[in-house]
Amino acid sequence: MSVSGRSNDDTARWKYFHSALQLAIQRSAHRWTYQDFTECFPLYTSEDKDGSMAVFQQISEFIETNSSRELEGLFAKYDVRNNINLLHRVLREAEERINRGEDPKDAWRDGLDPRAAIAARTIPKLEEETRQLRATLAQCEEDNNRLIEQLGRTVQATDEGDEKTRRLLQMFSSMLEQWKEVPDQEIEDWARNTIEETKPTLRS
Repeated sequence: MSVSGRSNDDTARWKYFHSALQLAIQRSAHRWTYQDFTECFPLYTSEDKDGSMAVFQQISEFIETNSSRELEGLFAKYDVRNNINLLHRVLREAEERINRGEDPKDAWRDGLDPRAAIAARTIPKLEEETRQLRATLAQCEEDNNRLIEQLGRTVQATDEGDEKTRRLLQMFSSMLEQWKEVPDQEIEDWARNTIEETKPTLRS
């Protein structure tokens, strides 16, 4: 009988229960012997012994499979596996606390208000979760502040880069305007002189 869940997390209590249940299903399915089958269908079994034996086996297997399927559906509906595992862990924890001589506030006693027992059990867990959430929040705030600081440095560097680019563009624009004001004849003379000065001297 297959039951969904992780077998590695199963407790001994569930494993014993599951094994005993499987054995009970098998015994129940095969409690009806072939002799009982022949008494119910004497003519059929006498005429076709091999066929009747095969049918008997199929009926037994059907009973076992169907019982397993029905129980598996009930287990899934009521979450039996997890509940038995939880029960086992609660009982083990209680035994350990008793062995340590503890007198927990949530231990049951006559006259104990169930709400007080529940509060004694849940409040420490809620406080622990609150501490964890506060630690997580503090870490998030620290990361957020670090990101804001990094973003500020990035924005500052970007602004400085934009300012340098603006100055360069202004300088180039000014140089271009000055260049446009130079007469064409001066440009031609300057170009001709530059070419003459850079010509290699021919050796005789």
